[in-house]
Amino acid sequence: MYQRSRAFVLHWLKVPPEPHPPAGAPASLRVFRAGKNYFKLRLLGWAVPQVVAFAGIVFWTVVLLDVEQTVREQRVALANAPAAPTPSNFREALEAAAPPPASPPPATTKGKSAKSRPRINDWATFKRMLVNVAVRLPTWAFPLLWVLKVGGVIIYVAQIPLTYAIRRLDYELRWYVVTDRSLRIRTGVWQVQELTMSFANLQQVVVTQGPVQRLLGLADVRVQSAGGGSGGGHEKSHQAGDSLHTAVFQSVEHANEIRDLILERLRLFRATGLGDPDDQHPPAPALTDQPATAHLPATLTAARELLAEARELRRTLSSS
Repeated sequence: MYQRSRAFVLHWLKVPPEPHPPAGAPASLRVFRAGKNYFKLRLLGWAVPQVVAFAGIVFWTVVLLDVEQTVREQRVALANAPAAPTPSNFREALEAAAPPPASPPPATTKGKSAKSRPRINDWATFKRMLVNVAVRLPTWAFPLLWVLKVGGVIIYVAQIPLTYAIRRLDYELRWYVVTDRSLRIRTGVWQVQELTMSFANLQQVVVTQGPVQRLLGLADVRVQSAGGGSGGGHEKSHQAGDSLHTAVFQSVEHANEIRDLILERLRLFRATGLGDPDDQHPPAPALTDQPATAHLPATLTAARELLAEARELRRTLSSS
């Protein structure tokens, strides 16, 4: 099921299943992938928000059920309550309409506000606040809330396979390819990024490892090319340019082996003097001694004169 879904997504996004090998001898091709623990780490980063979202759905479902039940009971109690007694005379009406005597303001201490703000200390207080708000809502508010709730659950369930597939494809489509003349790195699914570097421009190879990577046995191999260095004060201004001059083998196993392989092939590349594979250079002329080079035009002239005399002699013999 996953393989068919994977093939469909790659076909729909027009993503080739693997990159073309860079310039170099086919026998020297080496392919590296991100470590398995890197996928487990990415999967953990995907699972934690999913669990938190599921817990939130369950919590607010219980809250909505409880508040709705409480509001329904209060509305039923108000509907069945006896009518308030009416005043029998004008004096009783005035007494009923008269405002209650004002109570003295509570004593306040220095540095504290006279009005105390309500604090949510327990579930009962939180529920009471929600009920006070829900009582003022119209009768159609709760059906609308349930429609939104069901829609949110459907969206949550539908995004689970999609987000999982994105995380897995992002791990599976990380390619780190090295030949004897260049290297190529391709990452991404929705936005594919492919970086190729020739050994003619490489300057340094650095292995970096954070605490989490050290715990999982992973490391990054950073390959720097010419023009990628920048000072600390210009780090932000050159951030976009540096990304074009830095290739990162992210979260790979056996990072030291990859570093040693690149350094060894870089040494052989410079020793052989092959140059940049993207440059087309004309073949160098063969080296000759200086005396022969100096007499080369005279030799050609003598050869041409000898050829002319031979043709003239042949013409004479043919005519006789």
